[in-house]
Amino acid sequence: MNILKFNSDEDFVQTGANLIASLLQSNPKAVLGLATGSSPVGVYAKLVEMHQKGLVSFSKATSFNLDEYIGLPVDHPQSYRSFMNEQLFNHIDIDPGQTHIPNGNAADMEAECLAYDKMLEENGPVDLQILGIGSNGHIGFNEPDVNLSSKTHVVDLLEDTREANARFFDSLDDVPRQAITMGIGGILKARQILLLVRGAGKAEAIRNAVEGPITTQCPASLLQSHPNVIVLVDEGAGKWLK
Repeated sequence: MNILKFNSDEDFVQTGANLIASLLQSNPKAVLGLATGSSPVGVYAKLVEMHQKGLVSFSKATSFNLDEYIGLPVDHPQSYRSFMNEQLFNHIDIDPGQTHIPNGNAADMEAECLAYDKMLEENGPVDLQILGIGSNGHIGFNEPDVNLSSKTHVVDLLEDTREANARFFDSLDDVPRQAITMGIGGILKARQILLLVRGAGKAEAIRNAVEGPITTQCPASLLQSHPNVIVLVDEGAGKWLK
């Protein structure tokens, strides 16, 4: 696990964007694993800027997102499809048909989970998986639990996760109670993982993830078992790292 700490936000986002752009320059058909949330926003903005300058193309790439809320209309401003369109897809040359996000409105969620894993298997492995981390150590929407699912599955969101995401909604009552998420096993199949962590509110979570024991009570700690993980932390997030 390679941990890089940044005092400059510009250096943080540029380093993350450079890693992704370098992959696409060497392998234009790369499979990207994408994440939502506040941590990757700056990296996506930098990638858009680099694309507009002709430095990187996504035209032959494929993407798979980690997760999606269940029961939220796909065109809802807080759906992860809307997030990805607004933050990245609408501003680059990726083929919309090659962008995959779990369907949180599928009539049969079990079948949707199986279908998503099948698509990952047929198109993968993911060359570079982008991750954020929740304040409780979750990655994707894999919440702390006694047991963690290896495959794509439906999860009941913990109250602290819903409360953390309530800032994006009109009220806590509007935050969905369930999500569909790629499982830990699917995440760990990626050839390389890029974990982006920003803000002092994530300091305890990232310390537990990279310096604590490997435990299902901190799902991100399982990244310690992966052979190729790069962690980018800003000054706030990295303040307790040794």
